[in-house]
Amino acid sequence: MSLNRELLGRRYESREPYEVALVKVREFARALGDENPLYHDPAAARRAGYPHVIAPPTFAVVVAQAERLAMLRDPELGLDPARMLHTEQRFRYRRPIFAGDALLATAEIVDISVRGQHEVLAWRQELAAADGDVICTLDGSVFSRGTAPA
Repeated sequence: MSLNRELLGRRYESREPYEVALVKVREFARALGDENPLYHDPAAARRAGYPHVIAPPTFAVVVAQAERLAMLRDPELGLDPARMLHTEQRFRYRRPIFAGDALLATAEIVDISVRGQHEVLAWRQELAAADGDVICTLDGSVFSRGTAPA
């Protein structure tokens, strides 16, 4: 079954902010094997000019996960997880994510293209502070094997 192109432009939005906890930033950094003091030590982060510890750059996927999953699991989209392969992820930051941030996330389907017998679903996500200032934009895509329209 082909992906539903009628969903191009559909947005999935946070119901409530994701509150970035110091313990979660530290756990994520440790899982990466990264002991950078900026990710663990509030005093080191302040000495570097930040208001609190900063999150490793890929931590944005944690904040944006619920909306991305809502999009990928949308039954109207028709994406079969057994046929899906994550193909790309890019991050563009205006500033780091800090422990203590409360961020709202959105996900939007921006393209569905055909590659031979396959399709590529592309999305854009934004993480924004409560004042609406976008902190990070994430662009990603998945490959849907064997679902291109006949």
